Amino acid sequence: KTGNGCIGYKDTWKGGAGLKTKKMTLLALLAAIALTIFMIEAQIPSPVPIPGVKLGLANIVTVFTVFVLGPKEGAAVLAVRVFLGAVFAGNFSTILYSAAGGVCAIGVTIALRKILTKKQLWVAGCLGAVAHSVGQMAMAIALTGTVSLAVYLPVMIVISILTGLFTGLCAQFLVNREKLWKI
Repeated sequence: KTGNGCIGYKDTWKGGAGLKTKKMTLLALLAAIALTIFMIEAQIPSPVPIPGVKLGLANIVTVFTVFVLGPKEGAAVLAVRVFLGAVFAGNFSTILYSAAGGVCAIGVTIALRKILTKKQLWVAGCLGAVAHSVGQMAMAIALTGTVSLAVYLPVMIVISILTGLFTGLCAQFLVNREKLWKI
C-alpha cells in the first residue's frame, strides 16, 4: 500500500504526455470492461422478484479501480459506466437510480480505501453494495413519493451483503494478483 491510500501504481500518473495517454487508455479499458460486464449481466434474469436486484458484477471493476488507481479514477470509471449503460440499455430513465446508488457506493468505497488492507477489500464490496441499495431506495422514494417502498430495503440489504461479498472478494483477488494486471 502506498502513502496516498492506493495500492500500487505509485508514480504511474506523474510525467509527460505519454503517461497521461497511458492513464486515459487504462481508464477507458476499465470502463469498457465494466460496461461489458454490466450489459451481459443485464441479460441475466433476476433471481429475486424485486426490481433492480442483480449481482452488480461491474462493481468489481469499480472497487479494483478505486483501490489500485485512486478515487478520482474509480469515480470516472463509474460515471462512464452509469451513463453509457443507460444509453446502451435503451432505458435512460434508470440513470437516476444507478447514479444515486453509484454515488453512495463510490463514496463508501473511497472512504474505506485508506482504512482497509489488501486482505479486507471484501468489506468495501459489502458496504458499497449496501450503500448502493440505500441510494437506489432513496431515489425511488424521492421520485415516486411512496415511502412504503422502504419495506423492501431489509431484503435488499441482505442481498447486497451477499452480492457485495462476492464482488468484493473478486476485486480483492485481482488486487492481490498484481502479476495478472501490472503493465
